[in-house]
Amino acid sequence: MSVIYLLLAISIVVAIGFFIAFIISVRNGQYDDSYTPSVRMLFEDELITETEKESSLTNDKQS
Repeated sequence: MSVIYLLLAISIVVAIGFFIAFIISVRNGQYDDSYTPSVRMLFEDELITETEKESSLTNDKQS
C-alpha cells in the first residue's frame, strides 16, 4: 500500500514539473506563430476574391 502513495507522490511531482515547464515556454514565446505573418501576403489575394464572391452572391440574392 505504501508503494501506491510513493508512486502517487512521484507522479504529482512530475506533473507539476511538466506544468511549470509549459508555463515557462509559453512566457518565453515558444508557441508564438512567426511563420504565418510572413506568408500571409502570399495568400491575401485569395482571401479578397473569396470575400468578393460572397458579397456578389448576397447582392444577387437581394435583387
